[in-house]
Amino acid sequence: MRQSYLLTACIVLTILALLVPSFFVRLILAALMLVAAAVWAVLASRGSAEAQSVDQAGTTENLEVRSLLDATMTGMREGLLVVDKDMRVVVSNPAAQKLFNPSVAALKSQRLTELTRNPAIYGAFLDGLKGIERSGVKVETHGPERQIFDLRVVPVGSINDHGAEGALGVFFDITRTERLELVRQEFLSNVSHELRTPLTSIIAFVETLETGAMDDTESCRRFLSIIRKNASRMHGLIDDILELTAIEGGNVQLTAKPVQLHWLVQEVCASLAAKAAAQNVTLKNDVAPGVTVQADVRRLEQMLTNLIENGIKFSRENGTVVVSHEAGTRDKILVQDNGDGIPAQHLERLFERFYRVDRARSREMGGTGLGLAIVKHLALLHGGEVTVESELGKGSTFTIHLPSHG
Repeated sequence: MRQSYLLTACIVLTILALLVPSFFVRLILAALMLVAAAVWAVLASRGSAEAQSVDQAGTTENLEVRSLLDATMTGMREGLLVVDKDMRVVVSNPAAQKLFNPSVAALKSQRLTELTRNPAIYGAFLDGLKGIERSGVKVETHGPERQIFDLRVVPVGSINDHGAEGALGVFFDITRTERLELVRQEFLSNVSHELRTPLTSIIAFVETLETGAMDDTESCRRFLSIIRKNASRMHGLIDDILELTAIEGGNVQLTAKPVQLHWLVQEVCASLAAKAAAQNVTLKNDVAPGVTVQADVRRLEQMLTNLIENGIKFSRENGTVVVSHEAGTRDKILVQDNGDGIPAQHLERLFERFYRVDRARSREMGGTGLGLAIVKHLALLHGGEVTVESELGKGSTFTIHLPSHG
């Protein structure tokens, strides 16, 4: 009868875990469910007389409930491991098997020391057998794919002077959470650094003006120009951060329709003509009139502006930035410059947030380090991608790949 109650409790907890929206509440419910499942397993292994005396109808009902529990255990992403007082595995699920030894059919009857040499895991289960509950134990695997788990171990069965009858451990995969936390920390660190530099300059020149430079008209104008430049840089950085956050958060909706690419490129080149002239760079539109691509016109304009502006910044003196189009299974929009090129070791990370090949030059020319990341995410939203090819001394070619509209 106790087994039937425990199995029913497992089902109720499973349903609650599916319905409750809070991630942490789901973890607690999952842990409770696994404790109940483990106690059921211990009771089942004893072969109690009560279970043997049950009638045929009751047995059939328990088998149906047990089948549901087995399906739940099999489908769980969390690894479940139950050991007895000899540290031998008595219950495990496929997730635990994949974590410890995917090459064997089952982990049952193996000693914990045969599965892992990790002292954190062994120590947590040893405490569980002593009747001590452990939680928040971080476990890392160093196989082909590094994974991070949050291990929670609880005693199973009655606890006396000799400890518990067993210990149950639940391995919650927090790899993605840890990676997101690392990304968040890096992002905040980069934002703080990028804002601190222009802010320091603004404060310094304001203090200089306050201490008497206001009487020198020429110096005053120069300082105000520098203050304006740094304030504009901060404004651009904040705009790019908000834009990238909206894109990554799924708050940007695209309206794709046929776009006359030649005329759009012409408009972008016209808007960047002054910047190109200041760098002695020629902008060339090689897209044939009549070429159309399927895209959100405003977002495509944004991508082209970022790439062409990037080409202007890193072109050589009297250089050229060429925009062209290639048709095929996908529409390709190529933005090519004849600058110094990008070293091969930087190409893989070029579209990361705040990643710069030449930090000093990029900051000097007003770059925020977010333009290429925005282009990447906008291309993905279109169902395409952006790629780069570069050769030192010969320049770089950025290509926007868009789904062809047939």
